[in-house]
Amino acid sequence: MRLHEDNSALEVVSDAIDEVNKLKGSAGKAWDEESSFDANKDKAAFRQYEDACDRVKQFYKEQHEKQTMEFNLQIRASFKKTVRAKMGIWEAMEMLNTLVDDSDPDTSVSQIEHLLQTAEAIRRDGKPEWMQVAGLVHDLGKLLYLFGSEGQWDVVGDTFVVGCKFSDKIIYPDTFAGNPDFKDPVYSTEYGVYEPHCGLDNVMLSWGHDEVRALPHTRAHLSSSSSINEPTQYLYHVLKNQSSLPEAALHMIRYHSFYPWHRENAYQHLTNVSDQRALDAVRAFNPYDLYSKSDEPVDPEKLKEYYQPLIARFFPEVIEW
Repeated sequence: MRLHEDNSALEVVSDAIDEVNKLKGSAGKAWDEESSFDANKDKAAFRQYEDACDRVKQFYKEQHEKQTMEFNLQIRASFKKTVRAKMGIWEAMEMLNTLVDDSDPDTSVSQIEHLLQTAEAIRRDGKPEWMQVAGLVHDLGKLLYLFGSEGQWDVVGDTFVVGCKFSDKIIYPDTFAGNPDFKDPVYSTEYGVYEPHCGLDNVMLSWGHDEVRALPHTRAHLSSSSSINEPTQYLYHVLKNQSSLPEAALHMIRYHSFYPWHRENAYQHLTNVSDQRALDAVRAFNPYDLYSKSDEPVDPEKLKEYYQPLIARFFPEVIEW
């Protein structure tokens, strides 16, 4: 019995060491070291939504009106664990090349260019290779748009919590007036269906490309709908089960669009101490996702030779999407 316990303890220690080694990587700088590529950039020029074009404003109006609790419950219930495609990472990036994100006021480049700009900024700062790969794949969940979404409003854009009062830290907060949940007697309250400091694992975010989650643990009146407790995230789920990326990379991917939380400090009444590691990771990643958008266009064919060996290091040749 003692030998079994000792072996179990050794396995836990070994797993922890493996995770630390992943985080260290082979590059020169720590993953959580402050970014330097953006030192001379005018950061105030980014995410200027009041000055955004009509395309962006119309997108968020539609998203805010349609992302109801009812929609989120229904889409999660109907979202089956089916394989939508089988292809490698680079092929998936090329598949996304036709999509221009209607929610983004800072760029009109294709998705493959944005992914490469993000990865290249991380690479220039000497961050670990696993973080470069996280930058390369972080938006591949937008494949949902090509797999039969209702539009861009249920795939792209900033994410936010549904099932409780819409935070005034969300961009264009006035547009939620057209959402039926805005006046709902439960969903319009501070905590809504959630318990104080329940943690993000137990909170439902608006449906989108970062993670497609099953029903969280909510209050009793939703318990009959909450029979699925294991998350069935889309990109987060795909990469968690089919990659060797460390936990920090998965946090970066999972929450990078959750701007009201990681940028505006919203939802402090719902988060708890277990969410801090995720917050540290996504804040380390965010400058590369956001401020690389003003960089010179990249040539995917020229960069393919560098990134394909990295992809092979962290992913199988074919991914089930």
